[in-house]
Amino acid sequence: MMLKYQHFTALLLLIYGSLFLSGIRYCLRVFWCAATRMSELELEQRTNIKFLVKLGKSGNETREMLVQVYGDNAMKKTTVNKWVKCFSEGREGVTDEERSGLPATSIAKILQIMCENRQLTVRSIA
Repeated sequence: MMLKYQHFTALLLLIYGSLFLSGIRYCLRVFWCAATRMSELELEQRTNIKFLVKLGKSGNETREMLVQVYGDNAMKKTTVNKWVKCFSEGREGVTDEERSGLPATSIAKILQIMCENRQLTVRSIA
């Protein structure tokens, strides 16, 4: 009787562990895809802000134009004003400057590791 219980417990742990890792993998993919789409949208809007600043448009005019084009996905007014100020002061780049902290590539590395070895344990990922 005890042997059957141990097999059953081991089987349950195997199933739950597999489901847990699948859940982590799915969440990371969703997060990574959303982050990638968002950064592309942000870069596109920043480029448009830079163009409109060179045309001499104000922050409010720029924001109105972004809302016309992007609707609900347009940057917030404070963010638009921040970028208008940066470009007005001579900034040329539309990408974020380097900063300390966990790099975004860490998520990509985790996804790559998980795809290469689907028999990972939670402990080995941590």
